[in-house]
Formats: sequence, C-alpha cells, structure tokens
Amino acid sequence: MRSIILTAGRGLRLQQPEDQQIPKCLLQFGGMSLLERHLRLLKNVGIDDIVLALGFRHELIEAELQRLSWQPRPEIVLNPHFDLGSVFTVHTVTDALIRGGDVLLMDSDVLYDERILGALVSDPPSANRLLIDYDFEAGDEPVKLCLRDGVPIELRKQPVAGLQYDTVGESVGFFRFDQSSARRLAAIVNHYVDSNRAHLPHEEAVRDLLQEGHHLFDVSDITGCPWIEIDFPEDMMRATHEVLPQLQPLLGIV
Repeated sequence: MRSIILTAGRGLRLQQPEDQQIPKCLLQFGGMSLLERHLRLLKNVGIDDIVLALGFRHELIEAELQRLSWQPRPEIVLNPHFDLGSVFTVHTVTDALIRGGDVLLMDSDVLYDERILGALVSDPPSANRLLIDYDFEAGDEPVKLCLRDGVPIELRKQPVAGLQYDTVGESVGFFRFDQSSARRLAAIVNHYVDSNRAHLPHEEAVRDLLQEGHHLFDVSDITGCPWIEIDFPEDMMRATHEVLPQLQPLLGIV
C-alpha cells in the first residue's frame, strides 16, 4: 500500500504574516510537526511507501525530512503550479496513482487519532474506502459525504439541490483506492487538467469517480475519533487545546 500526501498549497486562510508563511504540514503540535505525525502513524500501520506532493516552500519540508533522517526517505514530487487547485497537485503524482496496488490519498493539514488511519487501512486487503464523521458542525466549510442505502452518492461542501439521501456526515480528507480505482482517478484528474479545470479541489474528481458507479466504496464510521483539518487560525487553537490532549494517550509519540 502506498500513501500520497498532498502538501503543496500555501494555506493562505491561516493568515500568517507573509514572511512567516510555512507549509501547513510543518505546523507543530506538542513539539511535533504534522508531517512527522503522518510519517510515524503510517509506519505504525506498516506503510513506508510514501509520496509527498510538494509545492510552496518545498525546501522547508525537505529540510524537515533531513532533520528527521526519515528512512526510507519519502519520494518527493514537486508541483510547480501550487497556486492552482489541488486537482493539479494530484495531477503531478499520477505516476504514483497508477503504479499499482492500493493507494491512500491524504491531506497533510489534519491532526488526527491513530484509529482513523486504522479504519482506512483495515481489511479487506484491497478496497475503496471513505471515512465519515457524523458528529460535525453544519456550514459551508465541511465536505459533506451523503449516503443512500449505505452507498456514497455525493461528496461536496454544497450537495446538489434536491439530492435524495438518507445519511450525511463530514468526509475526512483521507481516501483509499484499489488499483483499478486509483488508475481511473488518475485519468479523471488528467481530464480535469486538459479541460482547464485544474483550479478545482481534488474532491471533485473523487466525486466523479463515485458517481460513475463502476467502483464500489466502503464507508467507515470514525465518529468519536478526535481529528481536525487546519484551515483557519481558530482551527489552530482547537487543535492545540481540544484535539491534541485527546491524542496524547493514544499515540504514544507526543
């Protein structure tokens, strides 16, 4: 199994002073960067085939890897157009998507409980999987995952008006694809780029894959597992004061 971690963007909504902006994966919680947490948790579940999609100030991330002396060293792929949407970042790592085997596609700006990763990588040995949190705050920001009879049918911040579904929760920014689905996602992403839609979030391409209906997806419920995606200054506060204290006894690495 391979993990692709998307960490190319600038994180402008954090409102950092321009001369102090750093990639969000280098934000520190409990004396450890988000990147180091990702690497440690992935190693804990037996994944050391890791691809980092970098862009903004990539040299800082490479310096962090050097400081950690992490082995095996993750593969680095640079997105020269990191100011575009995350679709283009996924486009830069399509080789890793089509290389074979199951693939985890992960946002880097998430502080999360180890059980969330466990749910993503658990048996069966080859699967498509989404994660859902039913305990979420409604609003424009969360990416909603809508289910009908247990089948995922929508993945958007704003579901299509009039859509009929019986369950909705927030999608965690982690996805698992089997070999066939990963290759199909790569083709969808490439079509986005070719049709001048590289500015869109990569969740739109995953949504297209869901709605094609040719690839079955499991949905794992991670409600109750602490996690937070860090987009805004208030997320930094919540991560530090609410989420991190719940992780410490679970991770054993803080």
